[in-house]
Amino acid sequence: MRGRAGTPWLHLAPALLVLGALLVYPVYQLGLISLLEYTQAQVSGGEPVSFRGLANYSELFGDERFRQVLLATVLFAAACVVSTLTVGCALAVLLTRVRALPRLALMLAALGAWATPAVTGSTVWLFLFDPDFGPVNRVLGLDGFSWTYGRSSAFLLVLLEVVWCSFPFVMVTVYAGIRAVPAEVLEAAALDGASQWRIWRSVLAPMLRPVLVVVTLQSVIWDFKVFTQIYVMTGGGGIAGQNLVLNVYAYQQAFASSQYGLGAAIGVVMLLILLAVTLLYLRLLRRQGEEL
Repeated sequence: MRGRAGTPWLHLAPALLVLGALLVYPVYQLGLISLLEYTQAQVSGGEPVSFRGLANYSELFGDERFRQVLLATVLFAAACVVSTLTVGCALAVLLTRVRALPRLALMLAALGAWATPAVTGSTVWLFLFDPDFGPVNRVLGLDGFSWTYGRSSAFLLVLLEVVWCSFPFVMVTVYAGIRAVPAEVLEAAALDGASQWRIWRSVLAPMLRPVLVVVTLQSVIWDFKVFTQIYVMTGGGGIAGQNLVLNVYAYQQAFASSQYGLGAAIGVVMLLILLAVTLLYLRLLRRQGEEL
């Protein structure tokens, strides 16, 4: 029995070793650098590396700018996650209602958006919303309006691009989950007079909860660590850093200011926040009796 119980772990051992090499060691190095005085002087060998303990973290949390960026990151990521899940789930339901040809066209269009590199997608969106030549401004009658000048409009523009490149994953995953639901269940709900919204809320959503857990957690991780879209579309964080998020702020601290210890500390804070959110979400689901 013991041999049989250990067989799954034996099969997983190669993958676990690869993940350990690619994940554990970099995380260890990140945590180590966050505890050191590690600037360009230490990198070049001009000064010795010194141990600072939690001084980098104290400096971070004592910095008003860091707290503002942290709050902006949380709010922006929450808006992206909610918007992505809403669009993805709505289109997944739509896929079950349309014929084969429109379904194929929508699938191909969505997968095209998903496959587009973030840099390319961000550049295209900047052109579409360009103040002088962008077709969106011409259609809306907003010639000369700069979406990236204002803080709110810039965040909105980036949010739209993030949702555009993220919703296909949610759509395809949820659509596959819906197709796995027995048709008899949906027919019975329809015969009982349930509306489409009621069928989704009372029938599909509970049955798709394991799938929704996966897409929600994946969206949280992706959207909380957005970098490329913010960096490209706002020129590195917007005017006077008004559109900074933690990933871009960490990049500025580590590479623009050569404060590698502070940049690593921001990375550790992001890692801990994502880990806490994931564990909390899974714990709440387990309390509700969900098998994951």
